[in-house]
Amino acid sequence: MSNNSHGLNVAAIREDFPILHQTVNGKALVYLDSAATSQKPDVVIQALNEYYHKYNANIHRGVYSLAEEATARYEGARKKIQKFINAKTHREVIYTRNATESINLVAYSWGRANLHEGDEIVSTLLEHHANIVPWQLLAKEKNAKLKFIGVDDHGVLRPEDIETMITDKTKIVAATMVSNVAGTITPIKQIIDRAHAVGAITVIDAAQAVPHMPVDAQALDADFLAFSGHKMLAPFVGILYGKRALLEKMEPFMGGGDMIREVHLEYSKWNELPWKFEAGTPAIAESIGLGVAVDYLTELGMENVRAHECQITAYALDKIGSVEGVQILGPLDPDQRGGVVAFSIPEAHPHDVAQIFDSEGICVRGGHHCAMPLHEYYGIAATTRASFYVYSVPEEIDKLVETLKKVKQIFKAS
Repeated sequence: MSNNSHGLNVAAIREDFPILHQTVNGKALVYLDSAATSQKPDVVIQALNEYYHKYNANIHRGVYSLAEEATARYEGARKKIQKFINAKTHREVIYTRNATESINLVAYSWGRANLHEGDEIVSTLLEHHANIVPWQLLAKEKNAKLKFIGVDDHGVLRPEDIETMITDKTKIVAATMVSNVAGTITPIKQIIDRAHAVGAITVIDAAQAVPHMPVDAQALDADFLAFSGHKMLAPFVGILYGKRALLEKMEPFMGGGDMIREVHLEYSKWNELPWKFEAGTPAIAESIGLGVAVDYLTELGMENVRAHECQITAYALDKIGSVEGVQILGPLDPDQRGGVVAFSIPEAHPHDVAQIFDSEGICVRGGHHCAMPLHEYYGIAATTRASFYVYSVPEEIDKLVETLKKVKQIFKAS
C-alpha cells in the first residue's frame, strides 16, 4: 500500500503530528487509539500557543483589541464548523464540553419539557453509554419507556426493528451514525425519516462520523447532532448542532454569564442563539483550535479521509482476521464500517493484551469502550480495539498483527 492513499499523502500528513515521532518503551510509537482521541497536528497546537501568547482574553465582554480578536476567532471557528457540517446558520452550532454534554443538553432541555408518561424513547444496541444513560435517567423521571433496536451477529441494525419499534408513541430516537466498537455505519437517514414519519425528534451521536466522513446535517435532516473536537484533530471541546426552530423553544441547560440578556432579582431574559446554551466562560482556545482542525480536514477533503480509512480498515480486517482464533466484532465489509476494529481472543483478557501491546510501543484500547450492552449481546466482557485515522499506515497494522501473534503464543504457553 502506497503512502499516497486516495488523494492523501499519508507520509506528509504524519510529519504534521509531532507526537508520532517518538519512542515508547524503547519502541517506535504506533498509535491505534484514535476512536478514543485523535492526535493533533502542529497547526492546531500552534493555534493554542498563539492564543495564549498573543491574545489571551475573555470573549464577548471586552472592547479592547485582545478581547475583540479572541471573540472574532472564537466566532469565526463556529462559522467554519457550520460550513463543515452544512448547518443552515451558525446559530445552530453550540459549543459544549464534549459530545456527552451535547446529548445531555438535549435530554435535559428538550426531553424534560416534551416527554410525558407513557411516551417512548428508541435507541440502539450499538450506542455508547453517553447515548443510553441520559435517556435512562429521562425515562425514569418521566415514567416513559426506553426501547432498543437490535443487531444481528455482524453488528448490523435489524431493519425490521427500525420499522416496528419506532411508533406513534415514540417521541425521541437516539442513534449513533457509527459504532465505536463494531464500527457499523448505521442506516441513519432511514432512521431519521422513520422517526419524522411518526412525529419524533432525532438525536444523532456523530462522534465517530463527523471526523471520518462527509456529514451534511441538512441532507440528513437530523434534529440534533453531537460530536467532539478531540476525536477530529482538535482539543477537548464538543459541538451540538440543533435545528434553530427547536433550539429557540428550549429552555437553557445551565444558567450564568453569557447566556443572559437581562438579569433581575425576580426574573431573567435569555440571550439569543447560540449563546443561550453557552453559560459561563467557554473553552476559548480549544474552540479556536477546533476551527483550525476543521480547516486542516477540509484541505485534506473528507471524501479522501473516508477513502483512506476504508483502505486501511480493509487491510486491518484482512490481517487481523488471518490470525487463528481471533473474533472480530462488526461487519467484515470495510465499506459498511468506520475505521475501528475491535476483537477478542479466548486466551487473554483485553487489558492484559493492551499491556503487552504497550510494551511494544503500540497504543490500543482494552475494555468495554463505554458500550457494555453491546458486549453483553456478544457474550464477552471486553475487547481489544484498534482504531485508525488520517495518519495511520499499513506498517502499523503489520506491527499490531506481529504482536498479536506473540500475545497468543505467550498465553498459550501459560
